[in-house]
Amino acid sequence: MAPSFKDRVAVVTGASRGIGLGIARELVERGARVCITARNPEPLAEAVRELGGPDHAIAVAGKSDDPAHQAEAVARTVEQFGRLDHLVNNTGINPVFGSLLDVDQAAAAKILGVNVLAPLAWIRLARDAWMGEHGGSVVNVASIAGIRASLGIGMYGVSKAALMRVTTELGAELGPSIRVNAVAPAVVKTRFAEALYEGREEQVSAAYPMKRLGVPQDVAGAVAFLLSEDSAWITGQTLVVDGGITLGGGL
Repeated sequence: MAPSFKDRVAVVTGASRGIGLGIARELVERGARVCITARNPEPLAEAVRELGGPDHAIAVAGKSDDPAHQAEAVARTVEQFGRLDHLVNNTGINPVFGSLLDVDQAAAAKILGVNVLAPLAWIRLARDAWMGEHGGSVVNVASIAGIRASLGIGMYGVSKAALMRVTTELGAELGPSIRVNAVAPAVVKTRFAEALYEGREEQVSAAYPMKRLGVPQDVAGAVAFLLSEDSAWITGQTLVVDGGITLGGGL
């Protein structure tokens, strides 16, 4: 049976659509209540409706790397639901394409700020607000771009490699009361990843042993496992969710 999240509360960042919304939906379907975040309030409001309304989900709009937004989201979660058991750092950006050495320094700093430093801040706030005293679990959404060379999106790959290293370090630092793990997806069919497969999905899928691209549910199920007590003896690890593409031979 799938693990239950009854009476549990989660914050999922970057969850107005795509992988983040898929994760939030999975947790709600298993009994959790969630706070979802993203930049724009309108898509967030629609996502809350999809998740069953305010009895099941609340939304806090803002930029993931904004300290005021981070603090507001965590505070409103605890105020509304009385606890904070789980955190999913899903927000990620990749605003540039090209050689790593040609990436504008300001853009590189922004990528690292959102993809690495912001998750650290969210985890610190979750620890201070609830998990440090009561325990909890965290999942960071990384990428296979952090595992191997990822031509054209090299700085994004560097940031995701760093996020996996953050996961390892915090798994050691925060145990036994807080577990920290990560997932590393390959290409998942979302708006964020469209440029990697649009107009050539069949060709891209052919390189995968599973012969298809991922969908948000593929990642959501893995995240739910890592958050749940079914993985109670797992921390500091990155679970690759990639349809077999890193086994060799594909792009």
